Amino acid sequence: MVWIPGGTFLMGSNAFYREEGPVHPETSDGFWIDRHPVTNAQFDRFVTATGYVTFSERTPMREMYPDAAEEFLVPGSLVFVKPPRPVSLRDHRAWWAYVPGANWRHPNGPNSSIAQKGNHPVVHINYEDAQAYAAWADKALPSEVEWEFAARGGLEGAAYPWGDAANPEGRYLSNTWQGRFPFENLAEDGFEGTSPVDAFPPNGYGLHDMCGNVWEWTTTAYAPAGSADKSCCQRKDVDPRKGLRVVKGGSHLCAPNYCLRARPAARQGESIDSSTCHIGFRCVVRGPN
Repeated sequence: MVWIPGGTFLMGSNAFYREEGPVHPETSDGFWIDRHPVTNAQFDRFVTATGYVTFSERTPMREMYPDAAEEFLVPGSLVFVKPPRPVSLRDHRAWWAYVPGANWRHPNGPNSSIAQKGNHPVVHINYEDAQAYAAWADKALPSEVEWEFAARGGLEGAAYPWGDAANPEGRYLSNTWQGRFPFENLAEDGFEGTSPVDAFPPNGYGLHDMCGNVWEWTTTAYAPAGSADKSCCQRKDVDPRKGLRVVKGGSHLCAPNYCLRARPAARQGESIDSSTCHIGFRCVVRGPN
């Protein structure tokens, strides 16, 4: 873990999406934070030690999803499926599918695996799963303030942890989408899908993957005003009774033509029962240095 000294910083952005503004000062006490998102190998140690079964590995209960079709009441999770041709960006169902058998061990479905991907971020993790791992590790999930403070790496007011250019001098400094989303991924950054958690340079605090690769859970409730919660990756059928938590940092699916959210200020609300192929987490420990 990395120690983040306490301090005051400018949180949010006025330059991108409504839910990120207005820019305002926030103060955080010092805390420790994981150097990178929790990996498949780390999560596997947790499961081996405890026998924990993740949300996507459990059979959904009819009372939780009274309107769900019968074929969806089986263990599974949401997986990105690249369409073969251009599609309307107005309907996320063109690239998201509920895949039976998809879970953290099988991120793209039952015929996929995490073999040789021990150092990739664990995915298909819902809020409860992340909380369970954190408790086992004697850690906690970060608040949104803590997460963004750490993500900025001490660089005040910049759009990205490294400055204001997304790809300075043509260099890719995070795992995002190149090409026309969702049907064309040129993988110019070297990856299609998740990447090893140390594949890209760290920020000023020595933290990897604070932008791109996978979204990360925080403990902060999400309740924006008006229609600002219609962000690009959020499910449109979220049941507000299930509660929303802020996820941060964007993912490998963030694309210039669709989602400019691989940035410290970016935020969206995610239903606590959501588990997808591009959401993971990292932990913090609060207390003295």
